[in-house]
Amino acid sequence: MTRLSRHMLALLLAGSLAPAFAAGTAPAPSWRVTHRLALGGPGGWDYLAVDAPHHHLFVSRGDRVMVLDTTTGKPVGTLPGTEGVHGIAFDPARREGFTSDGAAAAVTVFDLDTLKVLATIRGTGQNPDAIAFDPASGHVFTLNGGSHSASVIDPAKRTVVATIALPGKPEFAAADGKGHLYVNIEDKSELAEIDTGKDTLLRTWPLAPCESPSGLAFDAAHRRAFSVCDNRVMAVSDVDRGAVVSTVPIGDGPDAAVFDPATHTVYSSNGQSGTLTVVQQVDADHYTVAATVPTQKSARTMALDPVTQHIYLSAATLGSRRNARGWPMAVPGSFVVLELGH
Repeated sequence: MTRLSRHMLALLLAGSLAPAFAAGTAPAPSWRVTHRLALGGPGGWDYLAVDAPHHHLFVSRGDRVMVLDTTTGKPVGTLPGTEGVHGIAFDPARREGFTSDGAAAAVTVFDLDTLKVLATIRGTGQNPDAIAFDPASGHVFTLNGGSHSASVIDPAKRTVVATIALPGKPEFAAADGKGHLYVNIEDKSELAEIDTGKDTLLRTWPLAPCESPSGLAFDAAHRRAFSVCDNRVMAVSDVDRGAVVSTVPIGDGPDAAVFDPATHTVYSSNGQSGTLTVVQQVDADHYTVAATVPTQKSARTMALDPVTQHIYLSAATLGSRRNARGWPMAVPGSFVVLELGH
């Protein structure tokens, strides 16, 4: 994730309407914060993830992962021992989940049904940050910010089976389900493409005018990747051409993006602005900002429940104190998860 969330807790393009996107032209629903789940407790935060079949929301909290019931908003479990945890990924076929434990250079494996910790896989690159499951290979990939690499994990063997050198510091990643993994390279403002069958880097391309891409979402049907960037830009890439085809204005301090194929909508959570940018897909190469929804400053990581279409964001109240890097620190006990609906 980008620097603030990781350490602190951390244009409109005209185009004709294609028939396949007719549903996307309906008036955008009115989004709002429907619930504030006050969780408090020590620890920072980073990614969230929704396991829709189990109605579970996973929330990283520094040395543990909290698990909430999305139907009640109540905690139902904790994954302990995830030192410096960043992200959470799922392998539905094996009914297993995985966390990237940045401070331990390890991955924690857990049972999706029981939430029991099953194993710890060590030996990733330094500071595994984002983590992604690739259904084509059945492997799990950690994106290692400290060593500019991706570690490839075989869940069946529970071991690291390959390491892929990357051209810079990786941020979020998204799999296309067809043997390719796309990775934002933050310090180069590039998008990298990995062949998940051969565990090799295929190519990169520039995301200009995007600067410092962090969150990444993917539209599998139309082969488009959405990178959200520090300079208030969302860059849309045609991954087959390896080129940016559109840009969209977003808020300040984004750190996550999600795409909802049911509504042809892309979301950007903007922590410094304290907003959620709702972007409507008109067709594969044309997008419009449908709404800017107030959330809370620091709410920069998010997850979408594809069944309820609710959005969850982690946040805390920022105080006047600053850490050694000059970033505002969260007020103790103020951690919340925001639930947005319409």
